Amino acid sequence: MAVFDSVLIANRGEIAMRIIGTLRRMGIRSIAVYSDADANAPHVRNADAAVHIGPTTARESYLNPERILDAALFSGAQAIHPGYGFLSEDPRLARACGEAGVTFIGPPADVIARMGDKIAAKQAAIAAGVPVVPGRHDVGMDDAAVAQAVLEVGFPALLKPAAGGGGKGMRVIDEAEQIEQAIVSARREARASFGDDALLVEHFVTRPRHIEVQVLADAHGHVVHLGERECTLQRRHQKVIEEAPSAFLDDGARTELCASAVRLAEAVGYVNAGTVEYVVPGDSPGDFAFLEMNTRLQVEHPVTEMVTGLDLVEWQLRVAAGEVLSFGQDGVTIDGHAVEGRVYAEDPSQDFMPTGGRVRRWQPALGVRTDAGIETGLEISSAYDPMLAKVIAHAPTRQQALADLSEGLSRTVLLGVASNIDYLRWLTNEDSVISGAMDTGTLQRLAYPAPSVDADIVALTASALLPIASDSTWHAGDSWRLGSPAPLRWQIDGRDVRVYVEGHGLRLDVDDTTRRRPVDLPSDFTADLDDGTAWIHAPEFGHREVDVRRPLDRTLRGRVDAGAAAGHWLARSPMPGTVIDLPVQVGDMVAEGSPVVVIEAMKMEHALRAPWRARVAEVHAVLGNTVARHDALVALEPLTEED
Repeated sequence: MAVFDSVLIANRGEIAMRIIGTLRRMGIRSIAVYSDADANAPHVRNADAAVHIGPTTARESYLNPERILDAALFSGAQAIHPGYGFLSEDPRLARACGEAGVTFIGPPADVIARMGDKIAAKQAAIAAGVPVVPGRHDVGMDDAAVAQAVLEVGFPALLKPAAGGGGKGMRVIDEAEQIEQAIVSARREARASFGDDALLVEHFVTRPRHIEVQVLADAHGHVVHLGERECTLQRRHQKVIEEAPSAFLDDGARTELCASAVRLAEAVGYVNAGTVEYVVPGDSPGDFAFLEMNTRLQVEHPVTEMVTGLDLVEWQLRVAAGEVLSFGQDGVTIDGHAVEGRVYAEDPSQDFMPTGGRVRRWQPALGVRTDAGIETGLEISSAYDPMLAKVIAHAPTRQQALADLSEGLSRTVLLGVASNIDYLRWLTNEDSVISGAMDTGTLQRLAYPAPSVDADIVALTASALLPIASDSTWHAGDSWRLGSPAPLRWQIDGRDVRVYVEGHGLRLDVDDTTRRRPVDLPSDFTADLDDGTAWIHAPEFGHREVDVRRPLDRTLRGRVDAGAAAGHWLARSPMPGTVIDLPVQVGDMVAEGSPVVVIEAMKMEHALRAPWRARVAEVHAVLGNTVARHDALVALEPLTEED
């Protein structure tokens, strides 16, 4: 018998699809919500019903408690599952649900408020006898107090928003000169992400591990932990690869760590699924310290599901319905090892800039678990978080799980949107990752060797384009003609390429060289063409984005890094987004490295900086306006010696 008849999912993307799957298996009616941008999203079509909740802007839709509750009442939902992000840790929604007689699938509102505030959570941990990271956790610190706290804590120091999570608004400060700008930037991002710009200050532990414990508690006083997860592989405080269990902890440290998480959950009256996060020194696993508690389901919950065999969403539903946990701590077993890679819409070759565009081909790999909220034809917006999917592998050993994840990533096809899939695959084969000798700064120190476009890729591109050049034999411009075959000519990544069809194979002539040879094409590759860009995938080399032009079409394509022209430099937007800071105006003198414009996209800030000392010649950007990728923003003229 179903614990609820119908549940509304106050979220979008892959987590909404994940929850729909469990609801369907349990025979519960699923109700999706959607903004203008998500009208055609997969979670909308896959749910049993869907309710429109407002404009694209998250604050007017997914972050609006009144609209979410109205949608639940309108659709007859008995309960609301908040997923993660958005309103999942907002006590306003939990309180509103209680007042309206709708079950909130999560902890009580007062627990969300207490543990969602990092300052109050630190105080609760101290009261429960759980060690915490040294720092200043005073309520209501103004800029001067935060600056003083940084000096008291010492360098390196870490600014953290008192509300929210996911690395948003966090800033590491290494010297006094960085304090003022770091506070301004941290408050701005915290306010945009969580509606609250309160900050706390902590000592930044160098070379730490990030380990968290999954807890599950019912409303009858039973609390268990489901083991720990290692989330050390992070970039800019965002988790990239997670695994369970941790290969770092010894049995003694593991027992103490998990016991402290249960103790904290009991002390604060926690109910439902939650996660207690810790920082652990890389040379001393027993000296762990509490970071924060996430009062919701975590993005990385699948690795816990894989090693425990439990469906966490199902148990969230059962606990919310008042059921007693059917197992105690002795009933929780850990089987093997699981590893998860987060797939983001970002370009590793461009300093991981968020990307976007239309998905021209999406094909998850077989043999691994893939949680995704995308499909072929979907337009990826810059309005929301850039995470598109998660790929998870489970095996008897850590080494085999990493190998299986690498194989799964190699066969995951995403064309039309630049992503980090190949980067994730590269990481699973890195020595430091395989050995487990890592810390939260490992990814910052590893230089990703962005793949180059070689002759084989050129051949793949050309062969992929042959069948889509034209529907007309006479106008195709390919190699078909009476007599001997003529070559198909392309400009590919700036090179003149002639491709000859010979039987079932190809041979190349690149830049008028004599290098001609048969081309052995991989048997399993996928390609698509999008207005002069060829998107190609093969398991051997991953994904490639190749600039392809007919010889008669020499139109130059704008570059992400916006390039130099004679006597000036033009900053172009590297992604679709919103101009949130414009610190310059025409005539200003700027120093090398100074920010000239800041763009916000997918909940992250990106500053474009002057490449050298310069004068601001033109300002095209308008504060608060949205911009498209490659839009002109600010033009600079280099300063002469006389200047």
